[in-house]
Amino acid sequence: MNDLNRSYAKAYRNKAGFGKRPALVLVDFVEAYFDPKCDLYADVHDALESALRVRAVAHEAGIPVILTNVVYHANAMDGGRFYEKAKPLRYFLKGSPMGAWPKDLNPQPGELVISKQYPSAFFGTSLASTLTSLGVDNVILTGLTTSGCIRASCVDSMSHGFITTVVRDAVGDRHDEPHQANLFDMEAKYADVVSEKEIIMHLQALD
Repeated sequence: MNDLNRSYAKAYRNKAGFGKRPALVLVDFVEAYFDPKCDLYADVHDALESALRVRAVAHEAGIPVILTNVVYHANAMDGGRFYEKAKPLRYFLKGSPMGAWPKDLNPQPGELVISKQYPSAFFGTSLASTLTSLGVDNVILTGLTTSGCIRASCVDSMSHGFITTVVRDAVGDRHDEPHQANLFDMEAKYADVVSEKEIIMHLQALD
């Protein structure tokens, strides 16, 4: 690991920093990841609890808060190759209880919910144009899963021109190895990975 860190440090040691007008995005915190009977169960309660604490501070700071979920037509006609490849996506057919918000999370007044069909919160959705119209320059990502929809959203966020921040404590995966590997790679190339404490201190210091 020390050799890996030294190798990456030669090329990837830059910090993007924070922007002036952030928005918080909670990606796919839905029941499927919290129900042990579901194939997608990931034991990620700690990540949700962290994201909820960040959300509370985001509301106090008056910044936009956006939630995403995955919803497919009843016959999955809008699922494409992603639905063909990833069989657990059947849990997100419209009306499935696995696609509902977990008991600790409900959209609040003023929050925007964006439904998607692919891993990235940006692909095929209005998220980028909405953030641009709001003057947002910094996307703060929390959610599930680190190796899937968080990584995809992170790359697309950066590609759309947003300074991107991933909150380490507020993202989760079903296994620590892909979780850590993807945090490492996102930190190297696409985003700053920060702790819950760091992002809360930043949001509390906003003018």
